[in-house]
Amino acid sequence: MKSVNFLLAFVLLALASSLASAYDPSPLQDFCVGINDIKTGIFVNGKFCKDPKLATPNDFFFKGLNIPGNTNNLVGSNVTIVNVDQFPGLNTLGISMVRIDYAPNGGENPPHIHPRASEILFVQEGTLYVGFVTSNPNNTLFSKILYPGDVFVFPIGLIHFQVNIGKTDAVAFAALGSQDPGVITIANAVFGSNPPINPDVLARAFQLDVKVVKDLQKKF
Repeated sequence: MKSVNFLLAFVLLALASSLASAYDPSPLQDFCVGINDIKTGIFVNGKFCKDPKLATPNDFFFKGLNIPGNTNNLVGSNVTIVNVDQFPGLNTLGISMVRIDYAPNGGENPPHIHPRASEILFVQEGTLYVGFVTSNPNNTLFSKILYPGDVFVFPIGLIHFQVNIGKTDAVAFAALGSQDPGVITIANAVFGSNPPINPDVLARAFQLDVKVVKDLQKKF
């Protein structure tokens, strides 16, 4: 009886481990070009599949990452996203990518997280100060200055950022381990939620005056 219980526990542990590591649905066929079909079925985790016989080379092709993004905004950066919504051929493949353009002298991709993916960043042009912070209780900062040709990785779910510390434009490309990694920009989520978080809650959490919190909420 003990051996049976042990075997059952082992199987359950193995199953839990496999589920915990499967952030995206695993492919059971060569490809599953995503389509938005609202007439039949239900949306579960991804998209419905186009009939493989109807797939074309264009389903596996994306054009435009050579085009610079507009960095004329408050944070001085622009992220061009290539996930399953823009590129249906990525469906079930567990990957996506972005191009990030940074304005000179402080253009930044502000602190954010990807809830469903790790990220590996490649610098093509410019000089970036990048980093991520580990989880509680240590909150250790791992940071580095990157130059063209350098690569840095951001683990899944951890707050990370990039800042252009050079005097010229900077460009980076990143690959992410999910067809739809998601992004939560910390400042936007905290101070720009809809409806707003009670200012008293944020004032205590950030050790700020309530008036300061209210002012920040107006900006976001």
